[in-house]
This record gives sequence, C-alpha cells and structure tokens, in this order.
Amino acid sequence: MLLLRDGPLPAGDIAERFAITRPAVSRHLRVLRQSGLLNAELVGRQRLYTLDPAPLAELITWLGRFARPTGWEHRFDALETEVYRTRRERRTAASHDVTGQESTA
Repeated sequence: MLLLRDGPLPAGDIAERFAITRPAVSRHLRVLRQSGLLNAELVGRQRLYTLDPAPLAELITWLGRFARPTGWEHRFDALETEVYRTRRERRTAASHDVTGQESTA
C-alpha cells in the first residue's frame, strides 16, 4: 500500500519489489482490492493498481484518539482551552452585570 500512495503502479512493478512469487503478490493485491483498499484498472495488457485510503478513514480517526498531541498540536489545544475559558468568564461576568450583581471581571 505504501508503494501506491504516490500513484498507480502495474502489478509487475509491485511484484518486483518483494521476495515472494508473483502469484503470491497477485493474491495479496486481490485481497486488498476486494477489501476496497485498492482499485485496479486494465490498461492494455497491464493492470494498474491505485490506493483508495477512504475505507481507512474511520480507523485513522479512531486510532487518533490514542495519540498525544505534540508540538504545534499541543499548543493549539492549549490555545483552544484558553479561548473557551475566556469566553466562559466573559459570559459569567456579563450575566452578573445584567442581574445587578458585582462583576468578577
């Protein structure tokens, strides 16, 4: 699948990169095609395979829940938390002003 992320490849080119027989590679490609992860198009005498990552989207989202944010992601999460906290404080202060109670902000 990694071979196909940059574009389509014929089955022969894929098979050359593995130390297993061409029929074994063909079986693997068929299973991936049947699972919806690869598309195959017959062009002349060659079958070109392309990656279709769409079926993996739900899995990727689910797995993402286990990753800890790093670098910029962590900073954006902290910024989002701060924005929500500030909004909450402003709403609380505004509701106190409306009710005639002393504002805390």
